[in-house]
Amino acid sequence: MSKNNNLSVLLKGILKENPVFVLILGTCPTLATTTNVAGAFGMGIAALAVLVCSNILISLLRKIIPDSVRIPCYIVVIAGFVTIVTMIVQAFFPALYDMLGVYLPLITVNCIILGRAEMFAGKNSVGKSALDGIGMGLGFTLALVAMSTIREVLGAASFAGTPIPFLEPYKIEFLVKAPGGMLVYGCLIALVYVITSGKAPLKKSFSCAGCPNAGNCHTACTETPAAEGEKGEA
Repeated sequence: MSKNNNLSVLLKGILKENPVFVLILGTCPTLATTTNVAGAFGMGIAALAVLVCSNILISLLRKIIPDSVRIPCYIVVIAGFVTIVTMIVQAFFPALYDMLGVYLPLITVNCIILGRAEMFAGKNSVGKSALDGIGMGLGFTLALVAMSTIREVLGAASFAGTPIPFLEPYKIEFLVKAPGGMLVYGCLIALVYVITSGKAPLKKSFSCAGCPNAGNCHTACTETPAAEGEKGEA
């Protein structure tokens, strides 16, 4: 691997292919854990650890795992690392464990983790997969911290649970509620779109190559436009 290629794999998850603001993955934990900076940072680090470890192991086993059962195998690998991370957090960071609640074990079904296993780790070397996990994990963590900073500082007049007295009279409590989270989320997505000049990957950039069900999906996709055209002519 060239140094430039390595750097590209590492950095793409931070902005160009940020899993939260560009690929729009992991929306549930993003909205649920960003009312407090400490909780958001903890969730990001936990997801980063699972991403890196699962990417490495899946890349090592990619030639052994049968294609027909690769998704269940990926889920088992991810669930194993999530269990380890959950036990570590519960043992050494009980306050964070209580703060994250059910969202910590739910990392198992986080679309970011499974998506990188399917789209990258299952097709690339261990080194590249580790870098991809680090990059995507950092991107996820930075996205959570950015959202939680805005929501907690402006909505609760505090930072990581520490009160900010001079902001107390001006806090916008709407921002720490679900609708406020969606508003902040949408604004940050728009900001990233402007920063990247709209050059971030679009849905059409992704394909179904390698998927065992691609043939069936292709048939459905090719028949739909024709059917719609016939209805229009009718």
